Amino acid sequence: MTAERPRRDWRDTVAEAADLALLGLVVAVAALPLLTLAPAVATAAAALHDRSVTGSWPPARTSLARFGRALPAGAAVSAVALAVAALLAADLLALATGRVPGGGPALAVTAVVVAAVLGYAGLVAVAVGRTGGRGWRSAARHTARTCARHPGAWAAAAGACGLATLLAALVTPVAVPILGGYALAALHALDARRRSAVPEPS
Repeated sequence: MTAERPRRDWRDTVAEAADLALLGLVVAVAALPLLTLAPAVATAAAALHDRSVTGSWPPARTSLARFGRALPAGAAVSAVALAVAALLAADLLALATGRVPGGGPALAVTAVVVAAVLGYAGLVAVAVGRTGGRGWRSAARHTARTCARHPGAWAAAAGACGLATLLAALVTPVAVPILGGYALAALHALDARRRSAVPEPS
């Protein structure tokens, strides 16, 4: 006879929500120098992966060590990500203000492209989290193949990131970092669902 798993109640839900909010705030603080954005996200993704596998968060010492190991490669990833984000933001702004022809259709297509890029980047972060916060290049290649094989999962990740971006524009600025923890958790949940539904080839 197997023991029944303890039933979760509202206190567990509130505790998990608070943990994710704190995770988002910690990532925001760690990413303040900008070039530490990717290492901060990688460390948070690794912590979420540990949480999903073991049921508990990793010790602070483990997360600090992961952050330190992720800094060299992560700084380059941060620079590339920030450059791409700046270009896409400038494109959206130019279309929205009418400085570039195309109007509403071009703006809508660009917004879809931005959401797709965000979804891909989010899935890359999840893949990096599965390897302890390292291996950006291999994670990017693996995620590209995954997105090609499972476009539905990519679309779901893009939708989650798009919704988080929309909410970030609507909520008070102080609450924006909290959304980061929830968005990363949603991406982890989407990826875990895909992996359980369609096991990846070995």
